[in-house]
Amino acid sequence: MNPLARIHGGPDAQGAPRYDFSSNSNACGPCPQVLAAVQAADATRYPDAAYTDLRAALARFHGVPPWRVVLAGSASEFIFRITAWVKGQGTQQAPRTVCLPRHAYGDYAHAAQAWGLQSMATPDAADLVWACEPSSPLGQAHTTWPAWVHHATDGALHNSPIAREPLCNIVVLDSAYAPLRLGGRPSLSNAQRKRVWQLFSPNKALGLTGVRASFTIAPAGAQQAAAQLDALAPSWVLGAHGVALLMAWTQADTQAWLHSSLQTLRGWKQRQVLALQALGWTVQPSDTPFFCAQPPRGMDAVAMCAQLRTQGVKLRDATSFGLPGWVRLGVLPPQAQDALGAALSTTANKGQA
Repeated sequence: MNPLARIHGGPDAQGAPRYDFSSNSNACGPCPQVLAAVQAADATRYPDAAYTDLRAALARFHGVPPWRVVLAGSASEFIFRITAWVKGQGTQQAPRTVCLPRHAYGDYAHAAQAWGLQSMATPDAADLVWACEPSSPLGQAHTTWPAWVHHATDGALHNSPIAREPLCNIVVLDSAYAPLRLGGRPSLSNAQRKRVWQLFSPNKALGLTGVRASFTIAPAGAQQAAAQLDALAPSWVLGAHGVALLMAWTQADTQAWLHSSLQTLRGWKQRQVLALQALGWTVQPSDTPFFCAQPPRGMDAVAMCAQLRTQGVKLRDATSFGLPGWVRLGVLPPQAQDALGAALSTTANKGQA
């Protein structure tokens, strides 16, 4: 088995880029009040091993009972944990299967490969179905749902696989970018979302991606599975700083800051898209403060990214997402956009020389 390459945006062996378009973090951040909470966290003590107050706060925030809150060290940690759990539901005679989005975060596939899940092209036949909405790298709606998801209503729990345990054909909706939605509408209703696992990692929306902390809202009726996934986690899966971030996430002033930042990001995004289009780039539509774009014909995207990196500007080559020739760009403030434009002009001039 050949391991998949782990390719991510953000800092690399060259350090932190001055202008980092390769990350999907909220460029308005960090959220001041959450940063203050993280900095004030008491790192001299263990957190409460049961995370009683945190579970209660997240449950109130989402309007669910505390048992539905499954804490995780990060979204990536939960991706690997639930994949391992699904694997454990199978037998040698019936290996477990997974359905992945066509273009998606690499850890879904990494976890599936590590635990030996077989890939399926259609979601209805898979034991584990990954969805991400808005998606990465495209920032668009997810389109390939199992048929039962669309039939789920508040009064039709019996139509959903979650009504019988152990679970089969479970769906995990990665909602990492839902708080950063700038447009569009969710594909699933509230009733339909109650039938799937909803994975949240607020550090992106808060501009604090270095703090690793995540949680999942389990489906209604999946109490046994939620308990099993809790049991698979190590003790103190979250440290003091992760607890502080998630607790602050539930506060009204944090949500007000986030709401205000979205308006700023809309303006920055429009400016960034127009600037790239003026340079001959093709930009795909997205509902998020990140999008995919293709440089003008004749410009090699991989070579361009390498050249820009030497100038302190980093873009995310989208080849690993299954989009060769494209890059993903997070939306940054006007100063960074101007630096990108200048670097692109320099790179283009060098290519013509």
